[in-house]
Amino acid sequence: MSNLMEIINSRKSVRTFDARPVSNEHRKLLEEYAREISTPFDIPVEFVFMDAKEHGLSSPVLTGETLYVAGKIEKKPYADVAYGYALEKLVLYAWSLGLGTVWIGGTMKREDFEKAAGLKIGYMMPCISPLGYPARKRSLKETMMRKGVGADNRMAADKLFFDSAWGNPLKCEGDMSDVLEMVRLAPSAVNRQPWRIVLKDGVYHFYEKKDKGYVNENTGDLQKIDVGIALCHFTMGLDDKGKQFEISISDPGIEIPDNAEYIASVKPQ
Repeated sequence: MSNLMEIINSRKSVRTFDARPVSNEHRKLLEEYAREISTPFDIPVEFVFMDAKEHGLSSPVLTGETLYVAGKIEKKPYADVAYGYALEKLVLYAWSLGLGTVWIGGTMKREDFEKAAGLKIGYMMPCISPLGYPARKRSLKETMMRKGVGADNRMAADKLFFDSAWGNPLKCEGDMSDVLEMVRLAPSAVNRQPWRIVLKDGVYHFYEKKDKGYVNENTGDLQKIDVGIALCHFTMGLDDKGKQFEISISDPGIEIPDNAEYIASVKPQ
């Protein structure tokens, strides 16, 4: 993807589509790209593209959608994070092709989507997304939804990124300033931005700041999915800057609040 910052900065959730089917060319590109997506935790995500009319799929928050994508992933530790990481890669690629998407985890008949996707026991499909061409004008319900969650607002960097200790604001400089801005702009469930990063000894440690009501058997931990999205933006940003990196899941033992949980660490080379 060219000009990653522009793609991330311009990308918006889309709930109002113009009802045109996704072109064969764009669908082929999406399917090819989806097959190449991997996660840092060696947990594969199998993407499924589903025709809305063929399978009788819909969501009350959407208008004019004709195609959906979902991923199937085995239920195991880090599956939620891996799912967010993988689907966000596809979401950003879709936007680069001019296709709109929106993360949906609840406003749908889950059993219909799981049946259409052929979900097996032991696997989960936490979120789905429509894929299509954005309509010229948003529907009233989409406009109200965006206003309700403050969709265009983001927390300040000093609330998200810390230096050496939790709560100590990180001074963002150089190339890493751009990478962290990509993380700050990442989407999340009702725009809660539950990720936090502590930079210590050259390593960026990712944490989940937990809110109540985001965990259930069918979707896993939606906020861990959000941290996976943030991790995706971070590593794609490093790639974009030509930086190599290593990812580990070794807790550095930094003191954190009771409502926080360590997720992963990234060490740029």
